[in-house]
Amino acid sequence: MVVTLRSAVCLLGRFPALAGADLEIDRGEVVLLAGPNGAGKTTLLRLCAGLLPLHSGRAVVLGHDLARDRRAPRRSLSLMGHETFCYDDLTVAENLRFSARAAGKDRAAADRALELVGLVGLAGVVHGRLSQGQRRRLALAVALARDPELLLLDEPHAGLDADGRAVVDEMVRMAASEGRTVVLASHELDLARALATREVEVVGGIVRPVAPAGLARPVEVAP
Repeated sequence: MVVTLRSAVCLLGRFPALAGADLEIDRGEVVLLAGPNGAGKTTLLRLCAGLLPLHSGRAVVLGHDLARDRRAPRRSLSLMGHETFCYDDLTVAENLRFSARAAGKDRAAADRALELVGLVGLAGVVHGRLSQGQRRRLALAVALARDPELLLLDEPHAGLDADGRAVVDEMVRMAASEGRTVVLASHELDLARALATREVEVVGGIVRPVAPAGLARPVEVAP
């Protein structure tokens, strides 16, 4: 399993943002986290990324027990959240190459990601001059440049035009076809369900299965 949560509890202050979550995610799956605002979707993603501590229960990501070392899986995963966490005074290309190096990847990985998201023409533009949609594309490129086994996406379609959304869709499908695992939280359910092979609902910090309906067909991954 790529992700295993057992009775996982994660606190924000004293509030249990995850209140005993159970979830298993296998290699090559594209899992949609649905649910209302404040239900715990972003917390679940951030826990899996090692950015929030596990209060109790069990959480294993990419073979690493997060209770023992939540930093261990970080080089093998990427989280695309609401912020790009890029440097305003660095160019698009410089931000990408910096992120790739931090994950132990080479310049070729950064250049490939730049091309995949359609930002080659903006490679020399500093982050601070990008539009919101361009920043979202760059955030996706940063995630891809790390060549992750696990891709965590928080509202990936937000702030993008039709072309940008098409890029996100293609990247998710490509990741799954390459045997990577994708977990995405979204309120744009029609778009997300067209990509997902499985849907779960997060409500009150608890994860509940959702009967399959209108989801993408699972991608066959070679063993």
